Amino acid sequence: MTLSPEQRIRELLSSIRNKRARVVIEHILEHGYITTEQLEKDYGYNHPPRAARDVREVGIPLETFRVKSSDGRSIAAYRFGDLSKIRKERLQGRIAIPKQFKKQLYELASGKCAICSGDFEELYLQVDHRIPYEVSGDTNSGNWDVKDYMLLCGSCNRAKSWSCEHCENWINERLPQVCQGCYWANPENYFHIALREVRRIDILWNEEEIRVYEELKERAQKGQHRLPEYVKMILRKYLGDV
Repeated sequence: MTLSPEQRIRELLSSIRNKRARVVIEHILEHGYITTEQLEKDYGYNHPPRAARDVREVGIPLETFRVKSSDGRSIAAYRFGDLSKIRKERLQGRIAIPKQFKKQLYELASGKCAICSGDFEELYLQVDHRIPYEVSGDTNSGNWDVKDYMLLCGSCNRAKSWSCEHCENWINERLPQVCQGCYWANPENYFHIALREVRRIDILWNEEEIRVYEELKERAQKGQHRLPEYVKMILRKYLGDV
């Protein structure tokens, strides 16, 4: 007997260890979709996209669409995507990252976030796959290679997640070689950001550097410039490109 897509997912549920992913899947099975409002109010998930990402990470495809919230706002909702693309090898979830491996990454990075170069205690940096897990999975099979991972602060990790999840390669093709040339995988040597031909600098101002930031901000406001544009003006002037 051929199982329906819903029956296939129900059959696979027992293999999924990620509790948050199970909650989302079970809700969609019962109601057809789940909204960000329901994820927050009914289940207490303060970052709904993270819950949806958990489902995708265990190999169940989801698609995002828009619905009206209880107060009439346009909000995101999630339902199953093409279930012929279920990736059974993902059902057990991610391989746990050894503490010693994170410590090794921390020492190699000198305690800095790979994106903004901010200095953080080890506790506040998160181990992240250079190429998104959703694209390549845990291909190392337990053979941890520091070249495949990076440490990110919470802010940069969220920015990377948002950008990757809206990238055409992440949504459709999922080609690791495309990700390798992206800023979010190799911020020091990249050709695109989520397939857009742009360049980016993330700067974090620490401690005594904050006074420099405040001075830049004040001068930008006096000249009625947005701060990023004002910094570009200074750089062009310094480089003689004015």
